[in-house]
Amino acid sequence: QVQLVESGGGLVQAGGSLRLSCAASRTIFRFNTMGWYRQSPGKQREFVAAVISDGNTRYADSVRGRFTISTDNAKNTVYLQMNRLKLEDTAVYYCNALARSMYWGQGTQVTVSS
Repeated sequence: QVQLVESGGGLVQAGGSLRLSCAASRTIFRFNTMGWYRQSPGKQREFVAAVISDGNTRYADSVRGRFTISTDNAKNTVYLQMNRLKLEDTAVYYCNALARSMYWGQGTQVTVSS
């Protein structure tokens, strides 16, 4: 069983930055993909960003150019650097890992205020 623990959420003003972290309980390079999803009240969970095992990255159109996903294999951690945050980025952000099974973290709240 893999555990994913997110941290780094909080309250930030529009235009500000936050960095989310996701610490995995095992070596992350064995995962096919690791990524971030988010869910706002009343909405479905949506894809934000992912890093593939070959190092390529994927981003949702809504965050491309503002968010950056990265990994630190030595720390078994995936990061999401979020810059120029907007009100619509407010959501619970979930870490996701795909190997033979899919794993989810418990989520971390990001609130962007005006």
